[in-house]
Parts: sequence; C-alpha cells; structure tokens
Amino acid sequence: MPVHGPVNGAADVVATARAVLFDLDGVLVDSSPVIDRVWREWAGRHGLAWEAVEPVLPGRRAVETVAVLAPQLDAEAEGRELERVQTADLAGISACAGAVALTEELTRAGVPWAIVTSGSRATATTRLRATGLRVPEVLVTADDVAVGKPDPEGYRAAALRLGVAAGDCVVVEDADAGVRAARAAGARVVGIEGPGLGPSAGSVDLTVPSPAGLLGLIGPAARDRLPR
Repeated sequence: MPVHGPVNGAADVVATARAVLFDLDGVLVDSSPVIDRVWREWAGRHGLAWEAVEPVLPGRRAVETVAVLAPQLDAEAEGRELERVQTADLAGISACAGAVALTEELTRAGVPWAIVTSGSRATATTRLRATGLRVPEVLVTADDVAVGKPDPEGYRAAALRLGVAAGDCVVVEDADAGVRAARAAGARVVGIEGPGLGPSAGSVDLTVPSPAGLLGLIGPAARDRLPR
C-alpha cells in the first residue's frame, strides 16, 4: 500500500518511534455499519438531521457528542445507553486491512503498542475479540479519562503506561479530534485516509490508506534500514 509523503521522511517518522498508539474505530476496526445504524436511530428519535450529526461523531466519546448535539438531554445517561447498544451490535464489523498483521508484527518485534479509543472498554474489547485482534495490555478507553479527544489526556496516559515519552510515540488516527489530541500530547501522527481527518488532513506527518501501509515500516528492522 502506498505511503503519501517523502519516502525518507515517512520512514523517519515511523521507524524511529519507540511505541505506537492506535485509535480503534476506523483504524484497526471498521465499525462504521454499527456506528451509522445506532447513531441514525438516535438522531431520528430526537429529531436531529443526520447531516448535522454525522460530522460530529468521529473521534469523540458518546457523552461529549450528545452534549454537543443535544445539550437539553442527560448526556451521561444517553452516552451509557448508546455504548450499551453499540457493544451488543456486531453486525457488519470487520478488521481494517492489515490491522491484525500490523499489531502482530509489532508484538513479535517487541515494539510497545496501545489503543486509545473514545468508546467504552466493553465496546472496545468486544470489537477487538470479534475481529481477531488481540486486546493489548494498555487499552485506554472512554471509561479511563475525564475528558475525551481532542483533549490529549488519553494519549498521554497511554504513553505513560507504556513507559515511553509521548514525543517518542507515533499515533495512528483517522479523525480530526484524534489528530488534535495526538498533536497536543506531542506525538507524531500517521493519518488514515478518509473524510474523518477533516481539517487535520494537511497536518499529519504522513498518510496511508489503511494499517497495511505501515507493515514493515515500524520496529527494529525498519530502524536498521534508515540511512546513517
């Protein structure tokens, strides 16, 4: 899969990383059928136009999305119910191209990696297991932070738990809110191509069509190939 950006610069960005922090939905797991189904139903129930709801969804916790879109509602209660429904709905989800191979490659190479997701722990672990992805030792979810993306709390917490400075991490993201969170944490960023990157599309260090584009670019072997 092609990497977009100067080849040497792209290699430097990912090969020199000491750890990799992944977003989950849209990066490792394609959960778009569920997200679309659940949020369309919620929007219809509350009389909200889908065109107003859809752009707000990428990268944000359910509770914060509700607070933005429908401040008159009990955001905590609505967010819990939305997560419950999404955890139970696995129809149509799948691993993103190269996601299993990439995370297994990192594990074999001894490169620390973690997931930082705006979904709940129950939703994240259910989706990981359903798609054949391992549940990493460090999994930071909506349940673990006081403020979600674009706040950097989640990415800073993941780096701390891995014992690596955030500036030595590369974050893989598909959403504007996530890119802004990663940048605020001081990390380098690989963007997954797509409309979710929004205004952040031009600010990532490189973009790839899917995790498959990073196979072989991260880890000790990749660092050994860099010009000296």
